[in-house]
Amino acid sequence: MILVTGGTGLVGAHLLLHLVDNEEAIRAIYRNINAIEKTKSLFNLHHKEHLFSKIEWIGADIIDVPSLTIAFKNIDYVYHCAGLISFDPKDEDLLRKTNIEGTANIVNLCIDCKVNKLCHVSSIATLGDLAQNETVISETSEWNPEMYHSDYAISKYGAELEVWRGFQEGLAVVIVNPGVILGSTIWKDGSGAIFTKIKNGLLFYTKGQTGYVGVTDVVTIMIQVMNSNINGERFSLVAENCTYEYLIKTLANAMGCEPANYYAKPWMTGIAWKIDWFLTTFFGKKRTLSKYAATTLHSVDNYSTEKIKNALNYEFQSIDAVLREII
Repeated sequence: MILVTGGTGLVGAHLLLHLVDNEEAIRAIYRNINAIEKTKSLFNLHHKEHLFSKIEWIGADIIDVPSLTIAFKNIDYVYHCAGLISFDPKDEDLLRKTNIEGTANIVNLCIDCKVNKLCHVSSIATLGDLAQNETVISETSEWNPEMYHSDYAISKYGAELEVWRGFQEGLAVVIVNPGVILGSTIWKDGSGAIFTKIKNGLLFYTKGQTGYVGVTDVVTIMIQVMNSNINGERFSLVAENCTYEYLIKTLANAMGCEPANYYAKPWMTGIAWKIDWFLTTFFGKKRTLSKYAATTLHSVDNYSTEKIKNALNYEFQSIDAVLREII
């Protein structure tokens, strides 16, 4: 039997959509039963509502060991997609508890229950930092603890250390490090919020760059590496390195919205995050722009995916095609 954590999130929901075609026994965990409707809507969108009943749903939380213990009964393979994404400094403790402690619980139960293999969904945020004279970030880039990293990146890096601990204790593992994941139906959280913001009218763009990948590519690769003999490896998953300007303007044009026409220079985002901090500190506004996020909006990062392409002879779907499919 297969267990999927985070089955109501973007990656977990799309993973379940792909697994139901070929797998007979699938279990997924949820924290809020109402969130299951998001996954069900994805099945309906792809005309697979008749397969949704194949999933056994169990209420559990990755930081609640007793509920997890029940979910792990008779499990052979685990896809660990659950985790917290936040760039609000106030969420530091929650990020560490969810992403590090939660992953440690998953690893421990995988070992105790003699699970055959674990696939952990991490992030390109953990891939490391460029050394002098390097221009491309890959799986071999070294994490420099003296460099500034977001609390989110630190928590995901700590989660990976727990997975490697499990590997050293005999657990078969693979780690995937996706870029910004683009996919349909989850419009309020994570990358899905980009579509909502642009549809509502986004005025500003920046010229920073990062890696993007379609969710279908992510889950397809996850299934392939789990069904292979690959063990003790991590893979960067990036279809293309794109600028924020390109993504924002391409989406606006595709959705028939007014494109962002104003370039937000570094000094402007520097002021913006200070205003956001002030409103959060004194008026209780939800944090939307941290100092780290304001800086990364102007960072130009290039990621290599040669390792996964060579391992599986895999070709990613272009970001243009991904965006057209989502729209």
